Formats: sequence, C-alpha cells, structure tokens
Amino acid sequence: MIIFGTKGYLYQLAILTLVCGHCGNPSAHTLRKRVTKFTLFFVPLFPISTKYLTQCTFCGAEQKITAEQAQQLQVQNAGGQSYSQVQQPGHQQPYQR
Repeated sequence: MIIFGTKGYLYQLAILTLVCGHCGNPSAHTLRKRVTKFTLFFVPLFPISTKYLTQCTFCGAEQKITAEQAQQLQVQNAGGQSYSQVQQPGHQQPYQR
C-alpha cells in the first residue's frame, strides 16, 4: 500500500505598510508565501504549487500577487519605503505612489 497526498505550508515573508485595494485604508499587510508539497508516506518531497498573497490587517482581505511583485515588495520593505498601493486585479498600475 502506498500512502501519498499533499501538505500546505504558509510562510510569512514580511509585514508591510500598504494602502489596501479593498478598503482603502493605509494599514499593515502580511506578505505570505503558500507552498503545497507532494508527500509520500507523510514525507514532503517536492513543491507542487507556490502562491504569494497579501492580507490586510484592517479588513482581512487577501489578494494574490505574482512572485515578482512579492520580491519587489520585500525589496521596498528592506529599503524602508512606506505606503505602497496594492493594485486591484485587472489594473496595471505601479505599486509605489
């Protein structure tokens, strides 16, 4: 008998101050990385999918972002820049105001 499946891992990459695209409030957002791994006999072997998202601490809205956007937000956070704009899905506006 072979036992296989998936397991999800959630990594918090940064806490950023952004203007929420949902509620419009400048608030803290958590930048998270969600990785789903294939498991064999309960041992995680390799990642199946990787997704990045931000979550507003004011209203709780989550927004999926690309890996490039996540990396850009981490660089901005390390540089000490504040008040970026979370873009709405479908809009092609830059992050920084």
